[in-house]
Amino acid sequence: MNLIERYKGHAGVEYIFEYLDTDSFNEIETTGRCKQTYAVCFCDNQMVIGYGGAKNSWGLIGGTIEKGETLEQTLRREIQEESNMEILSFMPIGYQKVIDTRGLQEPFYQLRYVAIVKPFGPFIYDPADAITEIKLIDPKNYKKYFDWGNIGERIMERALELKIKLRITIIS
Repeated sequence: MNLIERYKGHAGVEYIFEYLDTDSFNEIETTGRCKQTYAVCFCDNQMVIGYGGAKNSWGLIGGTIEKGETLEQTLRREIQEESNMEILSFMPIGYQKVIDTRGLQEPFYQLRYVAIVKPFGPFIYDPADAITEIKLIDPKNYKKYFDWGNIGERIMERALELKIKLRITIIS
C-alpha cells in the first residue's frame, strides 16, 4: 500500500511522507539514506510505547541509525535502551520516505518494524534521555496516545497482521 501525507514538523517545516508497505528493506538499505528505525513492539498482547521527554509525547520505541550499525543492530539497541526489552522476533512493516518541501536536505527513510519483545527487567532510564517512561497499552487504544493519520493507521493495521506471523515463528 502506498500512502502520501503532508506533515508539519516542530520547527514549522513542512514535509511530505511517502509510505510503502514492504517485507524487506534491501532496496533502500544500501542508499545510505536510512536514518531511523522504530518498532511497534508487543509484550504479550500489549503494545509498548515510550514517552519522549523532549517531544512531550508518546510514540513508538526506536531511534537513529549510528554509523557502522546494521539496521538490525540499531533496532535491537534502541529497543533495549528505550524500553529495557529484548527482541524475540521481528519483521519489516514498511517505510516512509521523508521529503523536506524546502529542498534543504536529501530525502531520507524512516523504517518501521513489528517486534515481539520481553523485558530484561523493569525500565529504569534511557541512556540517551529520549524516553522517560514506558507504558504497556491495549493496541486498540493507541490513538489515545498518538495519532499519525492514515500512515499511522496503516502501520498499526499491518503490525497487528504481522504479529500473528511472528508469534508462529517463536513457537516453531
